Amino acid sequence: MPGTEKATLRADLLLTLTAAIWGFAFVAQRAGMEHIGPFLFNGVRFALGSLSLVPLILLGFGNGPGSGNWPARAGKWQGAAGSVLAGLILFTGASLQQVGIVTTTAGKAGFITGLYVILVPIVSLKWGPRTSAGTWVGASLATAGLYLLSVTGHFTMVKGDLLVLLSAFMWAAHVLWISWLSPRMNPLLLASAQFAVCSVLSLVVAFLHEPVALAPVLRAATPILYGGLGSVGVAYTLQVVAQRDANPAHASILLSMEGVFAVLGGWILLGETMGLRGLSGCALMLAGMIVSQIWTHLVPARG
Repeated sequence: MPGTEKATLRADLLLTLTAAIWGFAFVAQRAGMEHIGPFLFNGVRFALGSLSLVPLILLGFGNGPGSGNWPARAGKWQGAAGSVLAGLILFTGASLQQVGIVTTTAGKAGFITGLYVILVPIVSLKWGPRTSAGTWVGASLATAGLYLLSVTGHFTMVKGDLLVLLSAFMWAAHVLWISWLSPRMNPLLLASAQFAVCSVLSLVVAFLHEPVALAPVLRAATPILYGGLGSVGVAYTLQVVAQRDANPAHASILLSMEGVFAVLGGWILLGETMGLRGLSGCALMLAGMIVSQIWTHLVPARG
């Protein structure tokens, strides 16, 4: 198998594993907030994720070819600025999602978050080629699915669903920014730095607006450890590493499978169930995500 194909296959496998870890993390996020607030939860788990990578960075991992092709004079400053911006985007997306999941289910949050698979090519309209018909077909299917999944008969959405929907825009921006930035610097350093920025911002908000005490944190230790070491330390790092060899749109379709794993985790671990309307909405959203990515392979371009 040629080197490029091997790299692509490896990236696909890493992104699928990332989606699985993230999907089950929705369960941990809901469980953790039975004891502590959303910003304290994020602050602690992202701190764990950042610190877990420090030994690997000190040992020189991630310094291979292509791990830092910034111009020599401005490389460190550009890398630092890029990492801070990645952390700001991550903080905004994670905060909206974490606060939103308080009043929605893990499964719904997973699928609504997955809308970024369609938002990625739409958001990148200014920088990339024109959006294909498949993206608009996929967006239409996903919008119909979102309506069935989240909008009630009174044409309203619960606050949690709306906040998670807003977070999907931030995840789209994050996928695009990481795709551009990760080939230009050590991916482990980028991952650790963005986690640190997100942690500091989350902890500042937590100390200002939430009760902060050690005992509740200890009671939430298991979901925090999964969220910090698994979802953040492992999964976000896998995303950064994998996206060095993956097209942003292709990466987003694989990462969007976290919705499937979120529903599975919510059913197995939390006993969450969905009615026919909700399941139909999930099916339409998943179909929209997939159609938006495989359209060009199914419909030949017209010369």
